[in-house]
Amino acid sequence: MTAAKPTNRRRPAPRAAPVRSTARTVDAGERDGSPTAPAPAVPERPDTRASLLRAISPGTVEDILRAPASPQVGVFLDFDGTLMAGYSAAVFGKDRLRKREVGVGEVLKLARLYLQAAAGRADFAAAMALTAAAWRGRTDEEMHELGQHLYDTAISKLVFPEMRALVRAHQRQGHTVVLNSSATEYQVGPVAGALGIDHVLCSRLEVVDGRLTGGLDGPLPWGPGKVDAVQRFAAQHGIDLRRSYAYADGDEDAALLHLVGNPRAVNPASGLAKVAQRRGWPVLRFTSRGGGRSLGRLLRNVAGVAAIVPAAAAGAVVGLINGDKRAGVDVGFPAWVDLLLGINSVKVRVVGVENAWSHRPAVFIFNHVNNFDPFIASKVLRGGVSGVGKKELQRSPLAAFLSWAMDAALIDRSDTASAIEALRPVTERLANGISVSMSPEGTRSESGEIGSFKKGAFRMAMAAGVPVVPVVLRNADVLGSRDSATLRPGTVDVAVLPPVPTADWTLDELSRRIDEVREMFLATLADWPAGGTVL
Repeated sequence: MTAAKPTNRRRPAPRAAPVRSTARTVDAGERDGSPTAPAPAVPERPDTRASLLRAISPGTVEDILRAPASPQVGVFLDFDGTLMAGYSAAVFGKDRLRKREVGVGEVLKLARLYLQAAAGRADFAAAMALTAAAWRGRTDEEMHELGQHLYDTAISKLVFPEMRALVRAHQRQGHTVVLNSSATEYQVGPVAGALGIDHVLCSRLEVVDGRLTGGLDGPLPWGPGKVDAVQRFAAQHGIDLRRSYAYADGDEDAALLHLVGNPRAVNPASGLAKVAQRRGWPVLRFTSRGGGRSLGRLLRNVAGVAAIVPAAAAGAVVGLINGDKRAGVDVGFPAWVDLLLGINSVKVRVVGVENAWSHRPAVFIFNHVNNFDPFIASKVLRGGVSGVGKKELQRSPLAAFLSWAMDAALIDRSDTASAIEALRPVTERLANGISVSMSPEGTRSESGEIGSFKKGAFRMAMAAGVPVVPVVLRNADVLGSRDSATLRPGTVDVAVLPPVPTADWTLDELSRRIDEVREMFLATLADWPAGGTVL
């Protein structure tokens, strides 16, 4: 197998010329699948001090950022079960079932392969041959388009955000990141493009005159074949395997993990978990994606939402006693957020919490990833805050009630003039001491990256003469994907940056000022501050 670079269509480019392998062989009789010969000759070893530093917290972003910054450090990522929850083949299979493209004969063959795998006699080559035959006659272009569509609509939601963060950390260090999978290029190409991974080692299906023939093209990178592919790539690109990383989950990947100096077993199968324990390999377990909607998690979500009843009742009592709706809201809403997050085992770890209180009123702005970001921000900001959301929230009775209670503005993002007018009452409340919390991005990020900032929040701050306070959320996507309606347990890191005065801002320089604030978010995410208080 060889490397491939995704094009603008987020698909791997044609493969590089093959290189004669200098790979060592793998002794199939060895109990844990470990290679028996030494790695190919490579440049200098890392010094002992650096190795000790990396051993402090293996498998974390901080660990990676301590590693040597060099393209000679390879990072070999398995796909199914490692980078994403579950199997991309299942997504493709469901699509074929929905289109009624699966016949009885193919179902019987799949059932036989499944039973063989369950009995420990997995025949991966037979499974791939069945896959190739199923797609015979389709055009290469059609398959790439199908792969992109299924990534956009399904697979992207299954990519572990924790793995996204590790990939970004490796890329920041200049490491050579390789997506190394036995899946086809149609499955892995889109995710490689989305994550900015330039090198792909994967299974290839034979294409003649632009159409799939139903055959395979080259050896399969599975088990020993994956080890061979990695060794050839390392020899071709000058990769130091003794300083490199590999992330994988399958029992058949034990030899691959033994091949590198920094093995990482990710959600390992039982056999690999035993090997990892015996050899002292770090084990990473992620639960932020996949697994469906378990009954327990669903019940916790229902209980968390239902907790608004006692919280609202308590707020109503306070409001009646004080003759002030806002006083009641400032008791009831934070109480409900505490219950909602607590019942669902969500913790918030905050750096710079004092900046949330040092200057009020203010316009608090947070980066937007999913439906739960506003609750994370509210956990930190507590009372005395209103908000801004999209007009579509009116369709939800709960969201409509909260918007009314908090005097929030719901804006029509497709109508600029209407949106500006809707923000006017919120700006007036700033003058009366009520802060505002909103996302300047305007919509949730598909990839978790910081989007462009719109001007609304900054115009409000200028008009009211109050500062802008950046509230940076590092990993809110562990709680759920972009469109998820089910809250998952996890710990979200938040950094509240010092207030940014706007008193001397002018409209002529507003775009530059906004860019400067956005850069604060990017800089904080790139170099996260130490410490933090768990709320």
